[in-house]
Amino acid sequence: MTALTFPARLAGLQRERLLRLVLQLDAAVTGANGAAYLLAAGPLGDVLGLPSAPLRATGAFLVLYAAAVWVLATRRTVARGAVVAVIAANVLWAVDSVVLAIAGWGSPAAPGTVWILLQAFVVAGLAAVQWRVAPTPRS
Repeated sequence: MTALTFPARLAGLQRERLLRLVLQLDAAVTGANGAAYLLAAGPLGDVLGLPSAPLRATGAFLVLYAAAVWVLATRRTVARGAVVAVIAANVLWAVDSVVLAIAGWGSPAAPGTVWILLQAFVVAGLAAVQWRVAPTPRS
């Protein structure tokens, strides 16, 4: 076993801090969306052209998911497997959102389609940054 040099340890700490920050940002954005879908499903559904019942269900899921991501970000040790699961979920969400928008499932209005694609772009961006700063497997 070799000791890490000071710059390598510092770089590792900076990556971990950035990972925690990105996970917390992910949780905050996801939680805000989820809360909005839960609390304002009717008005949002009217603007986006989406039915309110699926918006509420999506909101409930997003609030729970955001809580889990926040807990992960605040753990003493951020497990690589858990981070990879968050990244995979974010990629799946982004891809499914694009498919939903292209297929027109739920018949979203133009603002709804734009919103779906915008949030897919944001989630994909979060996944990309999370991937970049995720802990590497130990050899």
